[in-house]
Amino acid sequence: MPRGDKFAYTDKQKRKAEHIEERYEDRGVSEKEAERRASFEKGGRKGGAAAASRTKEERSASGKKAAATRKRNEHHAHH
Repeated sequence: MPRGDKFAYTDKQKRKAEHIEERYEDRGVSEKEAERRASFEKGGRKGGAAAASRTKEERSASGKKAAATRKRNEHHAHH
C-alpha cells in the first residue's frame, strides 16, 4: 500500500488528515503537497500515543527549550 493511501485509516484519522490538508492549503501549499504533508504528519501518531510515550520531564524540558527559543527569536526580530 502506498504511504499516502488513506483507505487504511479510520474515519477519525481521515477527518484529521483532511483538516490538516486544508490548513496547509489555506497557507498556500499545493493540494498535492498538502496531502503528502498531512499523510506524514498524521502517520506517526495514533491517538496521541507519541506524546504519551514521553515522560513528563521530557515534555517539560521540550516546552522550556521551545519557550526559550521563541523568546530569543522574538528579541532578534525587534532589533
